Amino acid sequence: MPVDFLTDEQAAAYAVYRGAPSRTELERFFFLDDADRELIESKRRAHNRLGFAAQLTTARYLGVFLDDPADMPVEVVKYLAEQLDIGDPSVLKAYGERENTRLEHVRELRRVLEYREFAEAEGELREWVDARAWTTGEGPKALFDAAAGWLRERRVLLPGVTTLTRLVASVREAANQRLWDSLYGMLGVGQRAVLDSLLTVPPGERVSELDRLRRGPVRVSGPQMKRALERAEEIAALGMGAVDVSGIPPRRLAELSRYGVDGKASLLRRHSNTRRLATLLATTVYLTSRAVDDALDLLEVLIATKLLARAERESAKEKLKTLPRVERASAKLATAFQVVFDTTSEQVDTDTGEIAPPKVESLDAMWAAIEQVVPRHELAAAIAALFELTPPLDSDADEAWRAMRVNRFGTVRPFLKLLITVVDFDATPEGEPVLSALLSLPELMGRKKVSPAEIDTGLLTGSWRRLVLSAPHLEPGTVDWKAYTFCVLEQLHRMLRSKQVFARNSSKWGDPRAKLLAGEAWQQARPTVLASLNLPGEAGAHLAARAALLDGTYREVAARVPDNAQIVFDDNGRLHFAALEPESEPASLLELRAAVNAMLPRVDLPEVLLEVMSWTGADQAFISVTGGEARLRDLHITIAGLLVAHGCNVGYTPVMGGADALKYGRLSHVDQTYLRLATYRAANAALIEHQASIPLAQAWGGGLVASVDGMRFVVPVPSVYARPNPKYFGRRGGATWLNMINDQAAGLGGKVVAGTPRDSLYVLDVLYDRDGGKRPEMIVTDTASYSDIVFGLLTLAGFAYAPQLADLPDQKMWRIDRTADHGAFQDAARGRVDLARIERHWEDILRIIGSIHTGAVRAYDVIRMRSRDGRPTPLGDAIAHYGRIAKTLHILRLADEPGYRRQIKVQANLQEGCHALARKIFHGRAGQLYQRYQDGMEDQIGALGLVLNAMVLFNTRYMDAAVTQLRADGFDVSDEDVARLSPFVRHHINVLGRYSFQLPDLPGGLRPLRTPDAGDQE
Repeated sequence: MPVDFLTDEQAAAYAVYRGAPSRTELERFFFLDDADRELIESKRRAHNRLGFAAQLTTARYLGVFLDDPADMPVEVVKYLAEQLDIGDPSVLKAYGERENTRLEHVRELRRVLEYREFAEAEGELREWVDARAWTTGEGPKALFDAAAGWLRERRVLLPGVTTLTRLVASVREAANQRLWDSLYGMLGVGQRAVLDSLLTVPPGERVSELDRLRRGPVRVSGPQMKRALERAEEIAALGMGAVDVSGIPPRRLAELSRYGVDGKASLLRRHSNTRRLATLLATTVYLTSRAVDDALDLLEVLIATKLLARAERESAKEKLKTLPRVERASAKLATAFQVVFDTTSEQVDTDTGEIAPPKVESLDAMWAAIEQVVPRHELAAAIAALFELTPPLDSDADEAWRAMRVNRFGTVRPFLKLLITVVDFDATPEGEPVLSALLSLPELMGRKKVSPAEIDTGLLTGSWRRLVLSAPHLEPGTVDWKAYTFCVLEQLHRMLRSKQVFARNSSKWGDPRAKLLAGEAWQQARPTVLASLNLPGEAGAHLAARAALLDGTYREVAARVPDNAQIVFDDNGRLHFAALEPESEPASLLELRAAVNAMLPRVDLPEVLLEVMSWTGADQAFISVTGGEARLRDLHITIAGLLVAHGCNVGYTPVMGGADALKYGRLSHVDQTYLRLATYRAANAALIEHQASIPLAQAWGGGLVASVDGMRFVVPVPSVYARPNPKYFGRRGGATWLNMINDQAAGLGGKVVAGTPRDSLYVLDVLYDRDGGKRPEMIVTDTASYSDIVFGLLTLAGFAYAPQLADLPDQKMWRIDRTADHGAFQDAARGRVDLARIERHWEDILRIIGSIHTGAVRAYDVIRMRSRDGRPTPLGDAIAHYGRIAKTLHILRLADEPGYRRQIKVQANLQEGCHALARKIFHGRAGQLYQRYQDGMEDQIGALGLVLNAMVLFNTRYMDAAVTQLRADGFDVSDEDVARLSPFVRHHINVLGRYSFQLPDLPGGLRPLRTPDAGDQE
């Protein structure tokens, strides 16, 4: 059984000190409380007291006792000596002179603190590792670390490294086998044959049935929509959706299905029956709902871009074509009416005030005057032209393009009946009329005559009523069923987006309300959620406190307005800020920056990745999707090559080389089996943790401030997941990487979304789904990510939301008491927060935020279903009212504290610098994203995020070493200047061309720094 999942370095680091613990670790593991001191003070001599404390805290930190006191880092010894008032920490040397004393102390600690031998707890550990392996599917290294932590927490002395690795490997292998056996046992003989048939290549075809079925739609058209629905129907016909897999942990099922979706059919055939069929079952269960997701994704973008937007564009073009005729006809009518006005109105002398009778006294005379400027036949033609070219008076702005869209019925005809058959639609009471109308459409299609009684006329809003009921070509008493079909589809599009109509057999387009915590599940989670978010069960006192805080803040800030030169109020009472002056860069900062940048070693990008892996062990996060334990030789080199290929968007060619680890076949195999979003995220967590431990990163911030912003990518290939957005993508579609970075310059995670939605819909999901690092407390975004509902949800979730408000004068400030005097803000505070509305919905608000906090539902879905046609539902409005309190407090703080504004600006600039470096890294193919499917986009952007964080970590650590060296050399280095250094430099790292994958020996852990006067920086 292979157990060599630990590298030699990791095995050597097991249960021993490897450098000094961080300050946080010192305070957590080496702080001596009263009980510790009572044990220690029984020892008379200083070296025995210090040695006893060393044994006690080492056992707590490492899970073993010290054999040699010299193994303890100096920093730890000093920390313990300070607490024990021992002036000379070097007395610890005397502790090791008498072996019996050490052994007596160990026996005492084992007895008093009740430490157990590993053999006594081995059975419990096996059960715990088995449960964790069964539910999470974590890799062996992660399980090994977790098992060691479990032993330390329960005061079990750690066994030898080989003993623990063998236990973890055997238990994990058994859990994997149980997973495959369980799924295999759910299948009948016929189902097994059906699944195996998916791996066959039909005669005349080039790919297996599985390969064909797992390919989703990429082009946006009516025929593609039909094929997407046929694919969903074919997958559902396999019958695997009916297999009850609820007893399998969702994460394990998802992991297994990912292997089936990404792995080669030829590789799947090699596995044992149980493993192969278990993988195929998980894959088809996943594809059953995923195919419906894909079809509805395509429907959404088809309606939005091909039907709605295209018809509107074509209508606008037609209007432009008719504009000259309309202008000429209008000019003739205006000229004629001016004559009527001038000749039939009484004439007033403006000097004398005398009133004269009209110039003409008869109709014939008036017409004679008109025909002198516009002949009567030309006037009749102008009137006819305007009736022809302009809509009726009771029309609306949408009628022209809606009428244009009716002419595109051929786009929807191929798939409409299939849509109703394949997708299991359901609806809320608000969406029920639209769903009923949708289900009735097949009965109307193709008929010559459809009466108004056969349709739901209540859906005919605006110009749809005229287009459906009063089209010129209709016989009396009939309706235009084509126009009615488009009316229903327009309503369906709106209801699907707001989740008022949903699909029961879809994951993405399902009913988010069903996922909300309710009943007994909510009652069980409620106390924990309220305690975690520091929210009360009853709203009264809480809202009263918020109201008092808002009123008090208004008064305090208003009192300081006369002395505040940063703000002004216009004639309408609206608030304006003076421009924030950029911080000057003193000469000392410029000198420090130049010196530090000149000292950074020059390297190729792969060397950066290999070195960062050697520091963090991040490469161990890349475990095979097959679940196998054996690791390939020089796997870290292959991973570095693939990270460069994907992160730089250059493909395999520049990284391929003569070494086995960089040959095409090896690269392709590792790409398919080791690299995926889950492993990118696990590796990123290791980088984030290491970044936080570097003193320079700690000088930049504490990791509690973060920003979320989008980085846009043009997607030039056909893709359902790339949406048009002319502002960012021109005429092409695109995708957005909404990512989060903290004030220590570490990228905490991100999410790939379509190019069109507002970032605000996803901000909370990104915050809750970070890869690692501390939970941020303050969140900075740009104006595009702002909405009152988002303000409310973020505040409820315990975040201080600080968006940049570029359009501040248009932002309404809010008050609670209409009669309160808010001084200079009296006119600006023109909105009123309704506390009664919040209190009325408080329990539902708690259930919403509790469901988001526990991961039961996505914040994106909550925001969507709490807004309809741009207007919030009553519950959404209550959340928005709650958010307006926090929003107003934010605006008041912006007005009162220039330092707060500057902090927000600094964090926003940090993210801009991060994105600028990411653009330089992702330079291949003009920086465009050539991925058709969302999974591919997520994987490639995941690689970019990891490369970006690795480069930032590399820079931060070497810059920290450079600052330390400069200080040692007598360079005048101020803390203020250090805090303004940026890790987003790249002059010393080669990201272009072919690369070196040779990592030199680093006996000191780092490369030698260059001399500050090297003079070769770019």
